Amino acid sequence: MLAEPLADCLAEDAEGRPCLEVRSPLDLERELGLPGGHIFHGDLEFPWRATEADDPAHRWGVATGVPNVLCCGAGAVRGGGVSGIGGHNAAMAVLDR
Repeated sequence: MLAEPLADCLAEDAEGRPCLEVRSPLDLERELGLPGGHIFHGDLEFPWRATEADDPAHRWGVATGVPNVLCCGAGAVRGGGVSGIGGHNAAMAVLDR
């Protein structure tokens, strides 16, 4: 339930229907391959570093299991929900080497 109606804020198609697309987590997992239908590719958890590794990629939260390959999308540690932060952190890890 919303405090204020939002119908007036939505775009409409030629028939006057609101332009909405709704997907469940199951839809996202099936159609886009997102594990568990999670838009951040996993839960945002604390502590941020679950490893004792102290290299730049781990410090910036962009480490992967592949050497010299960094995660710079929504699945990066501290990357979900903030546009561009995963890429920023990957760049900082490269500069920190």
